[in-house]
Parts: sequence; C-alpha cells; structure tokens
Amino acid sequence: MMYLIGENLNIMSVTYGKALKEKNAKPLQQLAIQQAEAGMDWIDLNIGPSGKIGEELMAWLVPVVHEVVDLPLALDTSNIKAIAAGLKAHKKCRPLINSIMVRPERMEALLPLAKEYDADFVALLWGPEGMPRDENERGALCSELVYKAESEFGIAPDRMYVDPIQTPVSVQQGQIMSCLEFMKMLQDIAPGCRSTIGLSNVSNGPPDHLRPILNQVMLIILKRHGLYSAIVDCFDKKLHDIAKDKHPELEAVVHKVEDGEAIDESKLSKEELDYVKTAKVILGHKLFSESWLEV
Repeated sequence: MMYLIGENLNIMSVTYGKALKEKNAKPLQQLAIQQAEAGMDWIDLNIGPSGKIGEELMAWLVPVVHEVVDLPLALDTSNIKAIAAGLKAHKKCRPLINSIMVRPERMEALLPLAKEYDADFVALLWGPEGMPRDENERGALCSELVYKAESEFGIAPDRMYVDPIQTPVSVQQGQIMSCLEFMKMLQDIAPGCRSTIGLSNVSNGPPDHLRPILNQVMLIILKRHGLYSAIVDCFDKKLHDIAKDKHPELEAVVHKVEDGEAIDESKLSKEELDYVKTAKVILGHKLFSESWLEV
C-alpha cells in the first residue's frame, strides 16, 4: 500500500488560488476536509513562490487548515522564509518540506530548518544544471543530498522522500524510463530513504478526459518499482484504490506489458484493454498520440 499527498490546494487553481490570495478560509477548509475524507495522508499547501507575501500567507494557512483536519501538511513553495513560517506554525504531526533541491543554496538554507523543526523533506533531484539527464545523474544527485543531510545534520534516511521527477509522457518518454531505472537503484544508493513523486505531471498536456488513466497506469508502474508515496489528485478515487491494492487485475495486465509478455486482448475487459494501451504508450512501446484510446 502506498501513501498519498493531496495536491489540490494549489495557488494555480482558479477556485483555491483565488481563496488563497483573498485569505478566504472557508473553501480551503472545505477542501482540506474533502482531502481527509478521501484518505490523503498529507495535504500539500502549494502557494507558489508568493514573493513578498509568502511568509505571511503560509503562517496564516497552516493553522487555518489545522482548524479542521489533523493531517500533516506538505509546505510547498520556493520561498524559504515561507517554509520557515509554515514550520513554525505547524503544531500537528510532523511537517513535510516540499522540497529541497540538490543545489548548494537550497540545501544550506533548508536542511537546517528540517533539523530544527524535526521535519521530513522531499529530496528533489533537481541539480545545479537543472533536470538530470538519466538515472546515473539522478543517482549522483541523490547521493549528494542524502550524504549531506545525514553527515552534517544527522537526519535519518527515513525522513527523506526522494523525488526522481516525473515528466510528461507527451514530450519526454525517455525520461520516464530513466526515472524507472533510478527507482530500481534507489535502495542501493540510499538505503532506508523513502520516495515520492509528482504523479500528475505524467499527464500534463493531454486532454482532461485522458489524464486519470495516464495517472493511474503510471502509478501502477511506479508502485511496482517501490514508490512509497505520491502527490496526487485527491478526487481520483480509482487512483486511491490502486494505491491501496484494490485492483490487482489492472496491476497484473500492466505488469505483463512492462515484462513484454504476450497478451490475448480478446480476453480482456474494456477497462483492462485501455490500461494495456496506456501502458504501451507510457513505456514507449508505441508513440504518444492523443487518440490512442477511444474513451
């Protein structure tokens, strides 16, 4: 079973972005309750860079959400002062810093905060040169960040959630395969570390009606490779059920595609066939096309 981080409280959302900018607590609290009822294990508070208002906004938002739910919160912003303000305001459970990049200035600023506030953190494998090119660069970045956190700050491996970076299938299928190869290596590179990923990135670009099945199939594939947690749409119940091992039949057909096994498609249900077609697209067995499914 996997753990889930709800992604929907996001400043880019028309509804919730407006509520954040206006400091309108009610819709944000309603969403927090919905995320808790949907079985999320964390709620991500994505306030974006937020410039000059980030510190004030995060200090306000954390207690507003904790008025109605007891879940730990993922503090999601590039604003370091806002992260610090959110950690100071976080009184329930253990907070999660989302994220610490493998860049000297980010590590030097945020690892001390993780230590001071006893916070977990997402170890985002984004380095000084940006996106890693392959699994080996991911491995080198992971080793650098994990070593620094352990040796200089005494942070235990199970407090680090390594994020190898999910890319859109519509433009970067090769990066998906590199990500999967890295997942196979993770426990050898960083024993005891956990993992997470921004799952919905895989479906950025395609029409909205195709996004859920892309996310669901990608989750099945990553789950097989040991993914511990994922940042997900809190309203996708099928996705949640997959994370909780409730669809072994769908997992089985996707695994057959990954293993290159022959599949008698005439014996599959419509849903199973759609999962097979989607897995072939994600795994690069055929080129991405927005018409690969008729749904």
